[in-house]
Amino acid sequence: MRFLRVGPAGAERPMVLDADEAAYDLAGISPDIDAGFLAGDGVARTRAALAAGSLPRTDLTGLRVGAPVARPGKVVCIGLNYADHAAETATPPPAEPVVFMKAANTVIGPDDTVLIPRSSVKTDYEIELAVIIGRTARYLDTPADADGVIAGFAIADDVSERAFQHERGGQWDKGKSCETFNPLGPWLVTPDEVGDPQALAMRLWVNGEPRQIGHTKNMIFSARHIVWYLSRFMVLDPGDVINTGTPAGVAFGANDYPYLRPGDVVEAEIDRLGRQRHVLGQA
Repeated sequence: MRFLRVGPAGAERPMVLDADEAAYDLAGISPDIDAGFLAGDGVARTRAALAAGSLPRTDLTGLRVGAPVARPGKVVCIGLNYADHAAETATPPPAEPVVFMKAANTVIGPDDTVLIPRSSVKTDYEIELAVIIGRTARYLDTPADADGVIAGFAIADDVSERAFQHERGGQWDKGKSCETFNPLGPWLVTPDEVGDPQALAMRLWVNGEPRQIGHTKNMIFSARHIVWYLSRFMVLDPGDVINTGTPAGVAFGANDYPYLRPGDVVEAEIDRLGRQRHVLGQA
């Protein structure tokens, strides 16, 4: 299934798409797609209601699409998880996942405006496969156990300000946590519909020019491995978002791509997960 949230920021309504991409309102099942929905019986009740034809159909024309999960408790990110990206940044591939945090309030809708921070000169883009947690994960025994705690997958753009990240005291978080720096969605797609998360092509364009052409099969650490690994160091809660790394082609890499400026248009898509389109503005 594909879950989404539509409406004004802060007042989104939960929806589900059927196989024909018709939208159905879930307000009768849950007030939102949040930790309670994911950890409880929300997904199962939605599946049953779809099968029974008891959900009201909704026209999404002209409606804003929000992030597909409400109020994530935390956003955990993995750096340098594609060998080609590590190479373009002149960094050896890591022996263990590189972990950093991103402020949870960076999460916005997939088509919302991304704001370039004041004094920024190196705002960058990073298409990533996002994992959304649906059950508490604590000291998982094996990577295979991750399947029992993953609610679904989505597209994330791990927007980054490289000068803040690398030139302002060595703290990655300050270059990752600026407002609007995590467009997410359009959908939360359940694992049964995604299939193998390591079999997804990914593409990102800036102003119509291809910048990132990658594939999740090239991850150094798989999505399942990452969830298992993180559970050994922190408790993952329902609704948490994990950004799993980006392939080559970022502006910070070994190429001549310019950094983002106001008015630029970033489009990103991953097989079976939909497409984002956001315009850059100025904070």
